[in-house]
Amino acid sequence: MIFLTALPLFWIMISASRGGHWGAWMPSSISAFEGTCVSIPCRFDFPDELRPAVVHGVWYFNSPYPKNYPPVVFKSRTQVVHESFQGRSRLLGDLGLRNCTLLLSNVSPELGGKYYFRGDLGGYNQYTFSEHSVLDIINTPNIVVPPEVVAGTEVEVSCMVPDNCPELRPELSWLGHEGLGEPAVLGRLREDEGTWVQVSLLHFVPTREANGHRLGCQASFPNTTLQFEGYASLDVKYPPVIVEMNSSVEAIEGSHVSLLCGADSNPPPLLTWMRDGTVLREAVAESLLLELEEVTPAEDGVYACLAENAYGQDNRTVGLSVMYAPWKPTVNGTMVAVEGETVSILCSTQSNPDPILTIFKEKQILATVIYESELQLELPAVSPEDDGEYWCVAENQYGQRATAFNLSVEFAPVLLLESHCAAARDTVQCLCVVKSNPEPSVAFELPSRNVTVNESEREFVYSERSGLVLTSILTLRGQAQAPPRVICTARNLYGAKSLELPFQGAHRLMWAKIGPVGAVVAFAILIAIVCYITQTRRKKNVTESPSFSAGDSPAVLFSSDFRISGAPEKYESERRLGSERRLLGLRGEPPELDLSYSHSDLGKRPTKDSYTLTEELAEYAEIRVK
Repeated sequence: MIFLTALPLFWIMISASRGGHWGAWMPSSISAFEGTCVSIPCRFDFPDELRPAVVHGVWYFNSPYPKNYPPVVFKSRTQVVHESFQGRSRLLGDLGLRNCTLLLSNVSPELGGKYYFRGDLGGYNQYTFSEHSVLDIINTPNIVVPPEVVAGTEVEVSCMVPDNCPELRPELSWLGHEGLGEPAVLGRLREDEGTWVQVSLLHFVPTREANGHRLGCQASFPNTTLQFEGYASLDVKYPPVIVEMNSSVEAIEGSHVSLLCGADSNPPPLLTWMRDGTVLREAVAESLLLELEEVTPAEDGVYACLAENAYGQDNRTVGLSVMYAPWKPTVNGTMVAVEGETVSILCSTQSNPDPILTIFKEKQILATVIYESELQLELPAVSPEDDGEYWCVAENQYGQRATAFNLSVEFAPVLLLESHCAAARDTVQCLCVVKSNPEPSVAFELPSRNVTVNESEREFVYSERSGLVLTSILTLRGQAQAPPRVICTARNLYGAKSLELPFQGAHRLMWAKIGPVGAVVAFAILIAIVCYITQTRRKKNVTESPSFSAGDSPAVLFSSDFRISGAPEKYESERRLGSERRLLGLRGEPPELDLSYSHSDLGKRPTKDSYTLTEELAEYAEIRVK
């Protein structure tokens, strides 16, 4: 049964006008608690010209037509009623005053139904009114909740029970209202059809926690055991609140990642997973799972979960960090520089976590940085020693990658100390060893002959480059006489450098002219001189040392005790010549230096004023001993 809550409530009775007609007025519906009583208000009317002496009436149950023999609820003529209503029904109204109000006591469910009134004015003046009242037997109070209860907005909940029994008045109380507010009993109210209700109101501001709360109302009747309870669950509408979500997530590249978002709201929210404004997945649900298969560094970033319904929205974010090994480093900067310039080289990579970056050159660490994605190498003034291959290495706990790069330092030619000339029989070979970048052009100048030979003349000049070093070899054949002066000149776009090549092995060339016979004669003379000096020293020692006995061993003088001018230089020359021969191996091993000449060459030996015969013999002897 539905109760109306309009205030004030009035029952409007329409009176019949003079010269009226048959009609009745009663509530279309009325309710009562089981075991209590109910008074059905009723008024009727008839034409005034009938003027009956006595007015009688009959109440029927469920049918207005006597021929259908409906159960009689009340009959004023005979007091004969149906057994269901015996002792339960009586007329409260005065039929003479056209009041047909009926009282039913100790109502039970079987008494619920339609009730019709029939007016009996005698003779043929009987009329059954079509108007009727439906009785509803109830067992619970009616709790009226507004159709929409929104969290944060004040709401009024009412408990309404019928109060149509003049013998028993209900009393109302709230159950489970703690924390919601204090109830206020409004009292007994009359509805617009003449029925009465008892009303109690409860005002409160609901929260999201009140959703689903079970609120009850109890109706009790004093001095009886009758007690009735009714309950209603609060359907509180509220905006979403995200209550479940991953914290920041770390995952290794290629692994599987699950991101969960759960929200509390009423009604259920629309959940949406987004990244950089792009919708990845959405559904109307309390929770939503986002699956990422074999994550890559491109999926690293911030993911947002948005929850929304008609009452509001909420959102939260979670960071996904994809861990991976460094990418192959990239190198930017100056790769070609001129000697003395400042060089700046930037090595960069990408990884998670940030890597350790190191720049090496020939296993030597030049620069390093920890947990940075970039490394700057500064060379304030580059030199030829900075030329070469470098490595940039990036590493973290997930792997290592490296990139090689070359720095080319350009500089003017530098003539190295290895540059010299050497004699072999009737051939002279001159080495010009140059370090430069870019590769220089090399020319040999013979001033005494006013001749310049360069690399284009392959018959005389052979060149080979190894790294930054260029070795050019000039070969002069038929040089039986002393070799000419040779000047080596190296030139590139940064400058030129000249050097008169020192001649190593000049004494060897001169004594080689003596030949084998001259060598034997010189050696015999040298032995004679040594014997003479030995005898002289022995006599002197005997004279100066009277204690010297004939049994003492005399001092022995070896040829190595002589300090011959120029000898050490010649040994060094031979050592260097060995190195030169290895360099000359590019065109095949040069011929061994042969210090012997034929007998026909003896008369051709040149003489030099700067040497005495003794010195020359000594030098020759030493060479032979060696």
